[in-house]
Amino acid sequence: MDMFPSGPDAAPADAAPARPVVIAASRSGRERLALAAADVTGMARLWPLVWTLSLFDIRLRYRGSLLGPLWLTLSTAIMVGAIGLLYARLFHQNVSGYLPFLTVSLVLWNFISTVASEATTCFTQADAMIRSIRMPHSVHAARVVMRNVLVLGHNVIVIAVVFALFGTAPSFASFSLLPGFLLWLADGFAASLLLGLFGARFRDIPPIIGSIMQIAFYLTPIMWNPSMLTHRGLSQVFVSYNPFYALLEILRGPLLGQGLDLAAWHVACGYSLGLFVITGLVFVRARPRLPYWL
Repeated sequence: MDMFPSGPDAAPADAAPARPVVIAASRSGRERLALAAADVTGMARLWPLVWTLSLFDIRLRYRGSLLGPLWLTLSTAIMVGAIGLLYARLFHQNVSGYLPFLTVSLVLWNFISTVASEATTCFTQADAMIRSIRMPHSVHAARVVMRNVLVLGHNVIVIAVVFALFGTAPSFASFSLLPGFLLWLADGFAASLLLGLFGARFRDIPPIIGSIMQIAFYLTPIMWNPSMLTHRGLSQVFVSYNPFYALLEILRGPLLGQGLDLAAWHVACGYSLGLFVITGLVFVRARPRLPYWL
């Protein structure tokens, strides 16, 4: 037996030793954290792809339509006009004050509720892409947020028209709109990751989240003003401890000409911090298992 083989299959004498391949059934917490962080940073580098996929979703949704995405603006305008005139009479509210409030509330709430509902299926609807293409999983969560930002941009036209008709002007606290909207984007991304993972693991999550958002719509000051509950002793329950109210108010207040609500900012930041921590823990733990759940 030749102990020192020669020929084309023989390794060079000065060749470096081959690196050992380690196959492990599990990774340490530090390794999972590094992979999760690399996933999010990879999504940030692929931001043009997220933008392109979001535009593709909007175009595919309204393919063959005459008005295209302007149907979003038209449907929102009809809903605001029909509900605003009716509920202004039911709640004995002045139309010039109630209609701008309702318009901003409905447009912002549509963004929140749509992100929450679509986030539950962001991974299951992209199952073929996840199994066939190697890319960060967080791209699909960011795709949901960016797609709804485009929808929000179409509905802002309704806000501008209503404000022009009733002479509503933002307040000096409008400087807080940019950080408030950035907080919304971060919350939407974190919620999309969290709900997407749960929706991939448990297929009952989408209808559950849909029911929760429907209940939250009626319990949150959207169609009714918080001042209507002040004399009834209920404002503490439906306003102070409602995370949706805080998120709405940091944008709605300055848009409607109100001052900066520091209490709403404190509540919104507190709930957002809790959301980030929970999402980070779940994403680090569940990210490697996602392809096997689809």
